[in-house]
Amino acid sequence: MSGIVVHLPQGSGGAVDGEPGGEAVTLRLGPGEVARFGRGSSTTPVELRLADEAISRLAGEIRVTDDHWQLTNHSTTQSYLVENPEGAGEYLRVSPRRAGAPIPFEFARVVLPTRRGTTVSFQVFAPDHVYLDPPGTGGGGAGRTVTAYSLDETATYFLVLVALCEPWLRDRSPVSVPTTPQVVERLRGHATGGRLTARAVSSHIDYLADEKLRITVPPAAAPAPEAGTGTGTGTGTGAADRRNGKRDAVVGIALRFGIVREEHLPLLPSRAESGARGR
Repeated sequence: MSGIVVHLPQGSGGAVDGEPGGEAVTLRLGPGEVARFGRGSSTTPVELRLADEAISRLAGEIRVTDDHWQLTNHSTTQSYLVENPEGAGEYLRVSPRRAGAPIPFEFARVVLPTRRGTTVSFQVFAPDHVYLDPPGTGGGGAGRTVTAYSLDETATYFLVLVALCEPWLRDRSPVSVPTTPQVVERLRGHATGGRLTARAVSSHIDYLADEKLRITVPPAAAPAPEAGTGTGTGTGTGAADRRNGKRDAVVGIALRFGIVREEHLPLLPSRAESGARGR
């Protein structure tokens, strides 16, 4: 495993004086690296700050090994949950003072309890899990062949990828890649994908591009200044162009290398079911 990505969404790090706070934080950790989480202080620095009085200054830590990641719970009283959002309700309970609990999920949500009737959570993405070679390929150790693109076809991110590629697979000669709102609408009626928001779809596309397919999208050129003013117009256009470029690149690789094929189309809800849910 090349490493993991830890993501604390904006406003998900607890509440200060009853108001959600905290900026989004994304950490990339390689084998042997550690990230600590908790309320933190000047004498107890943490990489993920969770602002709730029910959470210890040093609540726990994440450690990356060669082929998985581990969670240590420093609390003496509270258990933490590690959920598998991609599964059917699977979760692990990490008891107080448990050290180095191995986590098997490719995509996990670490959940900590609070006194406000809510929880505080962050996400951990663990790409590039190691799989055995198919029977008969032989080799081992340094001679082992690894998969260039290791995707889980049961994961929600793969469902989003199929929805992006669908127009080409159905031979509709599309002129552009489906937009994020179009993907959200297309997945209505699906057992798990039907609950996706536009923000969630965008996060799955980012995960596909950055971690699974390892795409580098060049920064968009700055807009030309208006004549006679010396100032640019179109604020936000560069970010939009970059996101569009990411979607185009993801679809291009998925189709060229046969990552998504016609046989994957049944993963999507039927058009009739999707349209009925939308109405």
